[in-house]
Amino acid sequence: MDRKNPNYLAILKALTQVDTPLSAVKIAALLQESGLDLSERTVRLYLNDMEEHGLVEQFGKRGSVLTDAGVEELRASQTLQRIGFLAAKIDQMTYEMDFDLPTRSGRVVVNSSLVAPADLLDCIDEVCAVFAKGFAMGTRVCLLAPGEHVGAETVPEGMVGFCTVCSITLNGVLLKHGIPTRSRFGGLLQVRHGLPERFVEIIDYEGTSIDPLEVFIRSGMTDYLGAITDGSGRIGASFREVPAGSREVVALLAERLDEIGLGAFMAIGQGGRPVLDIPVGEGRAGAVVVGGLNPVAVLHERGKWSHSRALSGLLEFNRLFHFEELRARLREILR
Repeated sequence: MDRKNPNYLAILKALTQVDTPLSAVKIAALLQESGLDLSERTVRLYLNDMEEHGLVEQFGKRGSVLTDAGVEELRASQTLQRIGFLAAKIDQMTYEMDFDLPTRSGRVVVNSSLVAPADLLDCIDEVCAVFAKGFAMGTRVCLLAPGEHVGAETVPEGMVGFCTVCSITLNGVLLKHGIPTRSRFGGLLQVRHGLPERFVEIIDYEGTSIDPLEVFIRSGMTDYLGAITDGSGRIGASFREVPAGSREVVALLAERLDEIGLGAFMAIGQGGRPVLDIPVGEGRAGAVVVGGLNPVAVLHERGKWSHSRALSGLLEFNRLFHFEELRARLREILR
């Protein structure tokens, strides 16, 4: 049987709903509740095939349970189904964001990281240096206390939520000025003497279910300590495309965003010309945008634990404060 068959995957998923063995009759009933009409006999045929492949273990009339291999098979299949999910989420949050640049009001897209206050305070100099050197998305951050939440992320006891502005906020600002933006990929950008040199790793947004910068940070591939020390290292960045005719307006908006602490453009190319050797199609202009999760990466490089999520939710702009206030606010939490 084809393991990509929706019926196959639905049965695997049904077996995860309880911790005890499920019979074919019970599985068929669960599937029917979800709108999938399979007979008991058909379910049993699927289960026999799954057992041959080591995905389930059957206990006679008591029913079947997933094996470790079955759990892994389900996880892998769901990952395949989620390809393109990140690109869709980017589009959705771009649409939902309601920040208004002229009035400096409304919600912006943020990333969130759960971290122990003492660990964040211990790395505060390096975190602030990432902002000061221009390797972060703007200059504004937010701290969430235990019990507060952003999106589906709730801050547990003993932790703080460290929120940074997500670079997708730029997409929303441009869209509200009539400029559609195509987010092509996230990557690891080599910088030298503080200037972008070339992308050394890239992950296409259409082909991943995880934010590329999350991958690079967890994999230990970044070098922010080098970047903030002598200007040479590897930082997170992304590549966008805008209509070539909008380039001058984009450059003007970039200046206005810089003024209010939301600047993130590292380079804006000319229409149809490569940017950092990345080709751009006719009628489009490329742009390199600094990564919003960048300040959190130094914690990992210092051996501190944190749990980060890009595009975690929307936050009111007036809740954000300048990164130079971060030390004092953290000390208040630790008192």
